[in-house]
Amino acid sequence: MMKRSIFILLTLAIGSITMLNSCDKPAGEGGTSTIKGKIYVKEYNSNFTILQSEHFGMEERVYIIYGDGDFYDDDLRTSYDGTYEFRNLRKGSYRVFTYTEDSTMNQVLYPGGVYAIIDTVQITDDNQTIELPTITIYK
Repeated sequence: MMKRSIFILLTLAIGSITMLNSCDKPAGEGGTSTIKGKIYVKEYNSNFTILQSEHFGMEERVYIIYGDGDFYDDDLRTSYDGTYEFRNLRKGSYRVFTYTEDSTMNQVLYPGGVYAIIDTVQITDDNQTIELPTITIYK
């Protein structure tokens, strides 16, 4: 009887450990990591021949996709100095993007004259801060 009780307890313990390991949460909020970066803006005249100004972009929209999704999961606006931060992220794959006007004015490649600039990043550890390269957009 004692051997059977030990066997049952051991089986339950192993099952519990296996279940805990298989419950890894997908990419998204609820973690301790951060993805951050900056947006830089180059503003041209209407036919993109003369650069009128360039600066870090305040109030620019930045989006993030958690995992393999097709639609953005969260968005925010940049601060006064063009910085953005997506905080409290779990381990996993992320895509961060923003939109830019097409400075080549190639309507065949970019109908509507706008396209997304996308950075893909992998968070592999807790408490990780990943700084993406500065994204330059055109207006």
